[in-house]
Amino acid sequence: MKINSSLFSLSPLSRLACLTRRTAVTAAVLGATTLTGCYVVPVQPSHPPVSSTVYVTPAAPVPTTFAARLYPANELAQGYGMVGAVVTNDMNGRGTFTTNINGESFNGEATRIAGSPVREGVANGSGSRGSYISCRYQMNSATMGTGQCKLSNGAQFTMHVGG
Repeated sequence: MKINSSLFSLSPLSRLACLTRRTAVTAAVLGATTLTGCYVVPVQPSHPPVSSTVYVTPAAPVPTTFAARLYPANELAQGYGMVGAVVTNDMNGRGTFTTNINGESFNGEATRIAGSPVREGVANGSGSRGSYISCRYQMNSATMGTGQCKLSNGAQFTMHVGG
């Protein structure tokens, strides 16, 4: 083993400083070499977790159209005969009501009576010549019902809704 003679020519304090520097450099090189094979893994993920929850929006109710037939119920209505009408239900307790009696067009609204245990409703329409019609009905099922209608001139009809 060869020892550097210039190291022995220094004072003991200088020799210690020189050896300390060499040890520090050796430790730094050795430390850097051993860390080259390491990598850091984060403890917490850097992105939020992916959720598998799927939200489904319920479909809006689709309006349903029913045919209604108005049959004469008194002598005044007999002159008109059987009359056809159309009721469109928006499936939220409201709808439209249209009919044509003796060449006069009637347009209006049909509404279920809130809280009625027997699913009662009213339908009213105003005519293109100033007359009006007023009906009261009861639905026996989701698609069928019966009722009565009265024209402003006193003609009365029995109404059947649905097929």
